[in-house]
Amino acid sequence: MKQGYFITGTDTGVGKTLVSAALIIALRNQGLRVSGMKPVASGCVNNGSGFRNEDADRLLNASTADADYDIICPYRFSEPVAPHIAAKKAGINISIDHIAQCYSQLNSSSDAVVVEGTGGWQVPINEEQYMSDVAIELALPVVIVVGGRLGCINHALLTAEGVIASGLSVAGWIFNQIDPGLQQASEVKSTLQSHMPGLLLADIPWQEKPDATAISREFVFFDVNSNRKP
Repeated sequence: MKQGYFITGTDTGVGKTLVSAALIIALRNQGLRVSGMKPVASGCVNNGSGFRNEDADRLLNASTADADYDIICPYRFSEPVAPHIAAKKAGINISIDHIAQCYSQLNSSSDAVVVEGTGGWQVPINEEQYMSDVAIELALPVVIVVGGRLGCINHALLTAEGVIASGLSVAGWIFNQIDPGLQQASEVKSTLQSHMPGLLLADIPWQEKPDATAISREFVFFDVNSNRKP
């Protein structure tokens, strides 16, 4: 039996990588072989042997499965801009079919694969397709990272609406308070709990230096047997 999750967020910079790494660790702690995947990454740095991405590195370090970097992060661009813009400047067309092939390779050697999207749900990856199309192609349940700041209720509900409209399920959502000055944070969370589909999987308070291992303990009640597929 295999399983996988697609991690999206209400925006860029809301903690998707932190949550993805924490979820990988939580699944590992339940005895699973887990791989992380970052299909598309911008703002990569050439270390002399090729472009590396900080987010992909964090997922790789959290993972148990060993895989080629080109499989974990098949599309890497130096420009720190939206994927379709970076790809166009590099003269590359991002192919969902290729991403799916890479995912299949990771899936074959893992019990679970955690796939981190880039940006939000509807970020374009080429002239015709969006990051949401990657999740649809992989047919994965979606975990939504809500960046706790002013405006997050609207962003969270629109993201959940988009996921459901695509035919995918919301496995759950995480509240990550990224603004220490967020007013009435408890009321914001309460409102989201009343309107968001899926469970609140983790409530991450503001932290200057959040730690994925510590946050992984928030997932102790996460049912890894749900959303399994052959």
